[in-house]
Amino acid sequence: MKKLKLDLALTLPENADACDACVERVRASLSGRSGVEDVHVDATDPAQQKLCLHYEPDVISLERLRALVEAAGAELRARFGHLAVPVDGLRHERQARLVEGVFAKQPGVLHAAVAIAARRLYVEFDPALTSEPVLLGVLARAGLARAGTAGAKSESDPHKSDHAEHDHGHGGIFGERTELIFSLACGALTATGWILGRVGVPATLRTALFIVAYAFGAWFTLKEAIVALRAKKFEIDFLMLFAAIGAAALGEWFEGALLLFLFTMGHALEGFAMGRARKAVEALAKLVPETALRVDADGTGREVRIAELRVSDRIDVKPNSRIPADGFVLSGSSSVNQAPITGESVPVDKSPVPDASVAAANPGALPPEHRVFAGTINGASPLSVSVTKLAADSTLARVVKMVAEAETQKSATQRFTDKFERVFVPVIVGLVVVLMFACLVIDESFAKSFYRAMAVLVAASPCALAIATPSAVLAGVARAARGGVLVKGGAHLESLGLVKAIAFDKTGTLTEGKPQLTDVLTTQGATEAELLRIAFAVEKHSDHPLASAIVNGASKRLLGAPPDLVASGVEAITGFGVRASVDGRPVLIGKPGLFSRDAALPDEVAAAVLQLQTNGRTVMVVKAGEHFLGVLGVMDTPRESARLVVAELHRLGVLQTIMLTGDNQQVADAVAKQIGITVARGDLLPEQKVQAISELARSDSKVAMVGDGVNDAPAMANATVGIAMGAGGSDVALEAADIALMGDDLSGLPFAVGLSRSARAIIRQNLWASLGMVAFLIPATLLGFARIGVAVALHEGSTLLVVVNALRLLAYRDRRAERRSLGDTKDEHSVPAKDEVRTHA
Repeated sequence: MKKLKLDLALTLPENADACDACVERVRASLSGRSGVEDVHVDATDPAQQKLCLHYEPDVISLERLRALVEAAGAELRARFGHLAVPVDGLRHERQARLVEGVFAKQPGVLHAAVAIAARRLYVEFDPALTSEPVLLGVLARAGLARAGTAGAKSESDPHKSDHAEHDHGHGGIFGERTELIFSLACGALTATGWILGRVGVPATLRTALFIVAYAFGAWFTLKEAIVALRAKKFEIDFLMLFAAIGAAALGEWFEGALLLFLFTMGHALEGFAMGRARKAVEALAKLVPETALRVDADGTGREVRIAELRVSDRIDVKPNSRIPADGFVLSGSSSVNQAPITGESVPVDKSPVPDASVAAANPGALPPEHRVFAGTINGASPLSVSVTKLAADSTLARVVKMVAEAETQKSATQRFTDKFERVFVPVIVGLVVVLMFACLVIDESFAKSFYRAMAVLVAASPCALAIATPSAVLAGVARAARGGVLVKGGAHLESLGLVKAIAFDKTGTLTEGKPQLTDVLTTQGATEAELLRIAFAVEKHSDHPLASAIVNGASKRLLGAPPDLVASGVEAITGFGVRASVDGRPVLIGKPGLFSRDAALPDEVAAAVLQLQTNGRTVMVVKAGEHFLGVLGVMDTPRESARLVVAELHRLGVLQTIMLTGDNQQVADAVAKQIGITVARGDLLPEQKVQAISELARSDSKVAMVGDGVNDAPAMANATVGIAMGAGGSDVALEAADIALMGDDLSGLPFAVGLSRSARAIIRQNLWASLGMVAFLIPATLLGFARIGVAVALHEGSTLLVVVNALRLLAYRDRRAERRSLGDTKDEHSVPAKDEVRTHA
């Protein structure tokens, strides 16, 4: 397998501490990631820091590595070029691999990949050794043409329109149907020649018909054979053409013409079937309307192309229309269908931001109720939106780009089949050469030996094997994207199907990430209303998350009635709590340790504290004057969907669910029991989380790590698969993860796991079908049981079978809506009992 070693110039923060932290983040984000062999940063010379990478370009691209480095806070200085252009003439997977081989041999090319679904060529190159014009000139030698230049773009010019690339034809004078029409013409002429032979028409006329049939049938095959020879490769097309020529040399014109007809028809039907998966990907790009209603400074609306929109432009979105750009709501309230981006089945309510200038300064920090995405569908009310991203940088545009690039990153099975073919094809060629001269050993004519050799050549061509995995990967990635799950390559699609353990970050992933007031325990002689009124009066002066939880919770419990108490002299006691004066009485609110430094807590208060801490609450004691009023319990509450998601994962065969948190073990235990998590690990430092994940990843169970942002990136990088949630609202999460749940909701996780397991099952079925057909046909042709016509019919039939089988993934059912309607009760049997939860300090 091809591996690359690169020394890349790295730009780090100037501040020494920030630089050290950034170096560590870069290392943690890349080390352990699939496809990365080794990574280290040489920061000894601040002016020339270098990132040394050893990686496999078939598994992870240089552009993906660049994104991960930038997500960690550093920047790679531009040294290597990236070319991404739409191309014409791609018809099937084998041709794509041939084109990759042609470009890989060009000086200065680090890696080349072709995405069939997106009809796009990706090349990573060294500008010191080659250039974009030179590489574009290679296209013709590879048998392709650059698609409509209005839609073509390179990585250096990402803002050009993509629309034109969907308007071109593919493959020849009849567009996409050219190969099918040529194949049908070949078949019609072959059938006519055969019928004329049955009625006694002279052989000369029949031969002429067969020669014309050869011309139609061999047109595309010959073109690809020429490209293969230029790339010094023996491809299947060349072998088929050689077999057809051999049949003609033996006078078996009908056999040769039939071979070419069935072979090209198989290619045409394969292209047609793969087109369904391609259209699923292309449909994503067509979600965004071509124009937007921009409101100018004078208040007049003007329709403009979305490519003309700029950041901070104001656009009006009509009811029941698609939103043309990412942004935040300035005015109007509506429900927006976000299914095209996040996969959420229920529309999300949107409302205006409180302060437009504050929102514009940091739109990434806005809560979901204010943000909108390009391609989502507005509800029944109009909205006015401020644009936050250019059309080419919108979340949907990046998803479409990543889905297309995902096709170029090969899975473990695909890499295995590639290696297998590299050995298998030369062996078969050697066998065919030996069989051609079998007449020297056994008593038969050269013609018979030669025919048998050609039949074996046809039977052994691994066409179905070549398409078995890519077709399933393409269909699986396309289906995942349609369900709000972004899978960044076949490797991750397969790997997720292997995991037997899934680890979760707690805060913001399994829980809401927002502490809530859950318990109010009063002492004898105090009332709940008095306790809450005093706590409200003091804590409303603090911006601490726990203070906000008390204020919000107290307001709800007091039924919104504003307390008439006023706090003064509010002062924070660092690490413990807060002191203030309320109506002349000194008030202390804080951790139990704030009160037990000088004397033990009263038995009643100590008992209440112990009760809440045992249940995983963060505890705050409230004292007014000399009297303890009671104890408040605050907790980051589990997400509503968390229990159902964990139960569904267990039902899908995930043996172990693990929660990793820096909170104390009691809090971890409490959350785990509520949700059904099998293993709870608390009191973990960030590096201990990474260590725990690394241990699990090296075990037989394999592990996926689910987090909600860049803080979880090191742990996700060391997992078998890293999964980010809420990626639709987080640029960092979108870049850092192997798989991204676009919605801020865990409910997409069982869908992703179920889909990946179905994909693995289909890939296995395809491999057995393709290898089984080869194993059957080789002895059948060797022993003379199958002639060339039968061999090629079964051969092409198996190719179509694996493609159609792979397309079943496009119809994979997303059961999230069904689960929501049924509720938790159906799956409670699959949730481990509370006494099954194992804890680790």
